[in-house]
Amino acid sequence: MYQTKLYPDWKDTIVYGSDGPDPQILAVDEKAKVILAGLEPGQRIPDHAEAQSVYYFLEGNGWMIVDGERMQVSAGASVVMPEGAVRGMEAETELAFVAIRIA
Repeated sequence: MYQTKLYPDWKDTIVYGSDGPDPQILAVDEKAKVILAGLEPGQRIPDHAEAQSVYYFLEGNGWMIVDGERMQVSAGASVVMPEGAVRGMEAETELAFVAIRIA
């Protein structure tokens, strides 16, 4: 079980890795994992199957690819995916997001 923690400004926690995303784990337990991650322009996350998840985009523009469907995303967008959906991501600009994986 994780403890309550305040993140006053996500920009103080996010890490943009030069070799790809460097996700920061905000919370994790047996039911869920919450991460904050960012991509530099042109970086991508390869397609992969995953648990039921919710992605919320904080900043930037890019593409979320879910089961072969390309969806343009930008700040304020949310993508909700069922368990087993194959997803990937491509950043057009610096792209920041929170992802919640539900076990």
